[in-house]
Amino acid sequence: MSHAAYVFDAYGTLFDVHAAVRKHAGAMGPDGQAFSDLWRAKQLEYSWIRTLMGTHTDFWTLTEQSLDYAFARFPSADRKLRAALLDAYWHLDCYPEVPAVLKNLKHRGARIAILSNGTPQMLQSAVKKAGLDLIIDDIFSVETVRAFKTSPAVYDMVTTTYRLYPNAVSFQSSNRWDVAGATKFGFRTVWINRGDMPDEYADFGPALILPSLESL
Repeated sequence: MSHAAYVFDAYGTLFDVHAAVRKHAGAMGPDGQAFSDLWRAKQLEYSWIRTLMGTHTDFWTLTEQSLDYAFARFPSADRKLRAALLDAYWHLDCYPEVPAVLKNLKHRGARIAILSNGTPQMLQSAVKKAGLDLIIDDIFSVETVRAFKTSPAVYDMVTTTYRLYPNAVSFQSSNRWDVAGATKFGFRTVWINRGDMPDEYADFGPALILPSLESL
């Protein structure tokens, strides 16, 4: 089924959020993966709590704060790696199939966009590093509405800008909670279940579940 716009979450969907820690795996020690998992979990938790409280702090600041929490929880991790890990987050690897998939969709005449919690600067850096800057038409950052996903105001940026009904938008995310929010908004959703995780939010299910973007 063809759609007018294909919109992608960034972190975990296009870009590997664990690439920063993996880049320094040798120096991180045995707790590296658990450290990375906690860093990501707290980054998201902080975004949800901020939005629920009706306040806003940009995603880069939350990334720093969640990293500091991970260091506090894992004393085995060398705090001297803090600057290197943060720098690596600006240049995350994209998943291998991403460039070809996005080029194919663009070739069909669809608009290609990112809709992300990240700041414009974070997203532009990641897109440029991955060589996607000539493929992606638009980057929608939550900084415009100063609320994080799954606030309806975030998803509404796409339909308002493109003057489309929600069901004309195909939205892809690796985050099941993000898929639930986008489904509730009215997007046609695709869950990119990279980790083969069990389903949840059964009342807001995706139209399609894929193990990667390759079959999109």
